[in-house]
Amino acid sequence: MRIPDAKVALSTASVYPESTATAFEIAARLGYDGVELMVWTDPVSQDIEALRRLSDYHQIPVLAVHAPCLLITQRVWSTDPWVKLQRARAAAEKLGAGTVVVHPPFRWQRQYARDFVDGIWRMANETDVRFAVENMYPWRYRDREMLAYAPDWDVTNGDYRHFTIDLSHTATARADALQMLDRMGDRLGHVHLADGNGSNKDEHLVPGRGSQPCAEVLERLARTGFDGYVVVEVNTRRAMSSAEREADLAEALAFTRLHLASSSVRVPRG
Repeated sequence: MRIPDAKVALSTASVYPESTATAFEIAARLGYDGVELMVWTDPVSQDIEALRRLSDYHQIPVLAVHAPCLLITQRVWSTDPWVKLQRARAAAEKLGAGTVVVHPPFRWQRQYARDFVDGIWRMANETDVRFAVENMYPWRYRDREMLAYAPDWDVTNGDYRHFTIDLSHTATARADALQMLDRMGDRLGHVHLADGNGSNKDEHLVPGRGSQPCAEVLERLARTGFDGYVVVEVNTRRAMSSAEREADLAEALAFTRLHLASSSVRVPRG
């Protein structure tokens, strides 16, 4: 068996409504290689020194930083989206993280959206940290669809150095994840592993519990020698206890490691 170089991280968002500190503890206990820090309203997620202490105490590195670009984080680290990205880059550099994950702008952020592609290139040229732009999805309500992101929810239509593919978002977009992976090609720098059934909601199910080709994606990453980060980013809000939440995150890690392992020698047929 050949195990690829890709590291498996736990998104700190995966333990919500528990804290960022709890995510480090769970990641260490279950054997994740690190965490992806979701910067949001939890004060610890915004405090570089507190994060460094957690990382040192649990011996769990911060491998990636998710910039605060969700609706609920519009006022975290400034209301200026470029300031948010500058602070995310600084946090990544200080914590030793290799990637900053960023969403495309909301359509109402008009100036930011106009400058986004060029601005991401400028920032990428100023650091060794990867800016990996994440695929999103149309917003739907009943039979109506709204294009909430600009220049496009499908980031493969844009010129970016690095991409993040999110398999819950491909489900919500009702997009073919394997075709999107093909379009990303060697610009794929980061993976958010989750599942979904194509509903109007961004479900972030434990991989294997939805309709997305999670196993096939991981196996393809292994075959192609992907050396970025695979981040388990699942929704455990409905867990009835901390033990149930931890069991879901252990299952997600086991699924990921199983399908990232690939045979180093092809067995001939017949």
